[in-house]
Amino acid sequence: MKKKVALVTGGLSGEAQISYKSAVTVGNNLDRNKYDVYTIDINPTGWWYENKAGVKSLVNRDDFSVVTDSGKVNFDVVLLCIHGTPGEDGKLQGYFDMIGLPYTSCDAATSALTMNKRFTVAVAAFSGIHVAKSMHLFRHTPVTTEHILQQISLPVFVKPNSGGSSIGMSKVADANMLQSALTKAFNEDSQILVEEFISGREFTIGVFKQGTEMVVLPITEITTHNEFFDFEAKYQGKSVETTPALIDDDLQSKLTNAAKQVYEILNCRGVVRIDFIYNSEQQKPYMLEVNTVPGQSEASVIPQQVKAMGMSLMEFYSLVVEQAINGNK
Repeated sequence: MKKKVALVTGGLSGEAQISYKSAVTVGNNLDRNKYDVYTIDINPTGWWYENKAGVKSLVNRDDFSVVTDSGKVNFDVVLLCIHGTPGEDGKLQGYFDMIGLPYTSCDAATSALTMNKRFTVAVAAFSGIHVAKSMHLFRHTPVTTEHILQQISLPVFVKPNSGGSSIGMSKVADANMLQSALTKAFNEDSQILVEEFISGREFTIGVFKQGTEMVVLPITEITTHNEFFDFEAKYQGKSVETTPALIDDDLQSKLTNAAKQVYEILNCRGVVRIDFIYNSEQQKPYMLEVNTVPGQSEASVIPQQVKAMGMSLMEFYSLVVEQAINGNK
């Protein structure tokens, strides 16, 4: 008997536009011989199921069920494709835990932690992972640019503490530009991160579990024509993503081991993407951030890495779904 999968997309942040694109890729590659797939759109107007005829109905939040022409549908598993709140920050995870419904991402605690960039790097650093020096700023406690520059030297990155897709992020090399970068980031979040610039090669690495085995996908190196890997570079063709990365065995080993260590330290589940800068002078990988619901659109890295591994997306998403049902217990 086919399992019933709720493919959850949308969201309440600026990343919703990416979530819809991710859901298209995932939905097109879910094995319909194994799964009946129901797309659920969570947006500011409500939680909606849309049937094949285009008729929308509200999801019953008591048990996350929907009503179709054939009757009530209770799901076997949730496949999360929401980037940002409430699908990547632990809110939905906590709800699904309370009603006993399996889902494909990290648990509520890890999701909430990794959504907070400052807390993520603090936990990683405590466990021996190399991270950049940073300051955690709050809108309700203003800090002068002079104080910031006494703590961290230019150039720096300024970014919202929560959120992704590089929305609200700036690279600042001129002290006169710092205040505008702070304002831009605070427009996206009440907490922001000012982080020292680490020079080096940028890599991003997908990791997932297959049974009890931790699997590292082929590593991607990112080079961009822009100042950094911003929204335009990520989604509008202003970057070059080389998968698998052209690196020697030593660097491959360092990055792979670091990715596995981060996945284990943060108690990750499902497929996670971890970003690193490799500083060649120090010969160390520095962890930048962790994405617990990484993008799955055609422009995204994870589908590239899956294909580079020699696996079809249909096979990959089947593994992710079955791991959620059977392995996350």
